[in-house]
Amino acid sequence: MTYRAPVAEMVFTMRHVAGFDRALAEGLHGDLSLDLVETILDEAGKFANDELAPLNRPADLEGLRFNDGVVETPRGFKEAYRAWTEAGWNALPGPVKYGGQGLPTLLNSACVEMWNSACMSFGLAPLLTMGGVEALAQHGSEELKERYLAKVVAGDWTATMNLTEPQAGSDLNALRSRAEPADDGSYRITGQKIFITYGEHDMAENIVHLVLARLPDAPPGTRGISLFLVPKVLPDGTRNDLRCHSIEHKLGIHASPTCTMVYGDNGGATGWLIGEENRGLACMFTMMNNARLAVGLQGVAIAERAYQQALSYARERRQGRAPGYAGEGMSPIVEHADVKRMLLTMKALTAAARAICYLTAEAIDRAERAPDDGARRIAQERASLLTPVAKAFSTDIGVEVASLGVQVHGGMGFIEETGAAQHLRDARINPIYEGTNGIQAIDLTMRKLPLSGGEAVRRQIAAMRRTLQRLVRDATPAFGLAGARLRDAVESLDRATSFMLRAASGNRPDAALAGATPYLRLFALAQGGTALAEAALAASAAAASGDSDPRHPARIALCRFFAENIATGARGLEETVISGAGFVEDAALALAS
Repeated sequence: MTYRAPVAEMVFTMRHVAGFDRALAEGLHGDLSLDLVETILDEAGKFANDELAPLNRPADLEGLRFNDGVVETPRGFKEAYRAWTEAGWNALPGPVKYGGQGLPTLLNSACVEMWNSACMSFGLAPLLTMGGVEALAQHGSEELKERYLAKVVAGDWTATMNLTEPQAGSDLNALRSRAEPADDGSYRITGQKIFITYGEHDMAENIVHLVLARLPDAPPGTRGISLFLVPKVLPDGTRNDLRCHSIEHKLGIHASPTCTMVYGDNGGATGWLIGEENRGLACMFTMMNNARLAVGLQGVAIAERAYQQALSYARERRQGRAPGYAGEGMSPIVEHADVKRMLLTMKALTAAARAICYLTAEAIDRAERAPDDGARRIAQERASLLTPVAKAFSTDIGVEVASLGVQVHGGMGFIEETGAAQHLRDARINPIYEGTNGIQAIDLTMRKLPLSGGEAVRRQIAAMRRTLQRLVRDATPAFGLAGARLRDAVESLDRATSFMLRAASGNRPDAALAGATPYLRLFALAQGGTALAEAALAASAAAASGDSDPRHPARIALCRFFAENIATGARGLEETVISGAGFVEDAALALAS
């Protein structure tokens, strides 16, 4: 089954949910026009459909070849990457000064979704490279930027993020890699890093590793971590003292090299400090936050492709006879009520997650481009609040939707030849990396809810309520009970938020931590549902004005389905957060049995 990029739906979500029309009208993006945006996305869709999507299944089957430190990617990857960079896709969001196009994060987010729907194993390489560009542009010295940024922006060189070590999964306090100052102002890096995506490959002539390490006199814990740029090939053309020791044999993303990297077999790899000494984690988080949104988009991407494949299969596969079916012989399984329910769930969750990711991207753009400090601060807080939700919810539903895709296929979904199983295997890493989803939930509840004394989250809930006020005022009978159900979800979020703010700031932090994951899901249901309401209201208004786009009724129906079938879980999540989660801390007896 081939992938077709849903460009029209992406553009509609950008304009009517994420607020791109308003940003263009305010001049936040200079002379960028909607026509140009649509042209760029159409071309990106063609590249994803025609060049990348055909690689997905063969690359999964072929996998990688590793021999004596050399990684060979599957057939077609090098050629596709060369064509992709030559077309300027890697440079899309990059700084203009270094050859980038300086286009909005929101626009690039739609492209990131396409690359990863088409072939996630391929899309992982530019995901890390774009994050590396942002970290280096914000924190690197002028000398480092002049030496490296143009090549990395163009995609001629790729970038990696080196955090994790064998003894230190997500706990960066336990990092042991060392950096010794050299007489020439550089450093000698020694240590081992694991799970390094595209740490070694044959698609680019150089790889720029961003490595966390400790200086000899560094204080303990995360306060003593510095960030270093450590290239595979040094400026004089010689090979640096680093190597890929092995690649991981993984559940999914078989065509993406996940490497164990060793630095300093022969005295130390040469690296240069990025930012200030012992402030490396702050610099790395610039890259990591970029990656967290991108990983959320990967969740959307896999969900979209799994849905497309399941829908195509359900229209072709015949089995049984659905009530009311008037055709001859057996019904296509898409006629059966439970299959319809599964497909609608897949589509609604995907659309809600896409909307949350696009809202996050627009907030990032506004935080960088708004005309005054106050507007930038509010947008930055909104982006900070939404980022963990975008990452965690989108990757969770990526797994759920891919699993439903297997279910729609029935027994054939469990057979590798159909490709449905690959989507589930590929999706499963997303809730784990760039901070597990449990960490995202803790970040949301313990760090993001208290922003500006809770005003950031209150502003977001107020915005949801304004959408629902319009929904109640303007809804047609086609909306059914959407207004009431979404209002219930937002009120559940409001009550749960009040509880979490009190618990986190008072004497019940354990209750807040234990309820963090159900709280994040509750937040996502309320935010995703109101986002679909925004899309449905825009569709309803367009249809009323004479726009005959057949997708408009579907947008209204999707909002109604989400509200009446998915958002109804909000009340139970509220009860879990307020009444049930606190018991988790006292549940050792249950685990002991």
